[in-house]
Amino acid sequence: MSTNTYTNAKAVLRGNTTVYTAPSAGTAIVKSIRVSNDDTANDRTVKITVTDTSSNVFTLETERTIQKKTSEELLNSYSFSASPIILKSSEILKATTTGSDVHIIVSILEMT
Repeated sequence: MSTNTYTNAKAVLRGNTTVYTAPSAGTAIVKSIRVSNDDTANDRTVKITVTDTSSNVFTLETERTIQKKTSEELLNSYSFSASPIILKSSEILKATTTGSDVHIIVSILEMT
């Protein structure tokens, strides 16, 4: 019998950060990705990638600029215009940013 569990992956981004790794015995559906820039003086760029089990890196977002003191929804599959991201067993979602004060929250449905 399979189990479906909703979870959030949260991280403070500093350089290249592993945000989430899909379960080794399952699949994960990334429903939304929200990034916040708490810096009061500087805009920050964010890059989002997926690394597969063969260490191949696939870019989801190249250089999205998040304005200072704002949040931005990078993926929202609850709307009709976006598709969810599927992570297979042990695939890794990473985010890279310049500077600090950047936070990410990823909403995920895990199926194991």
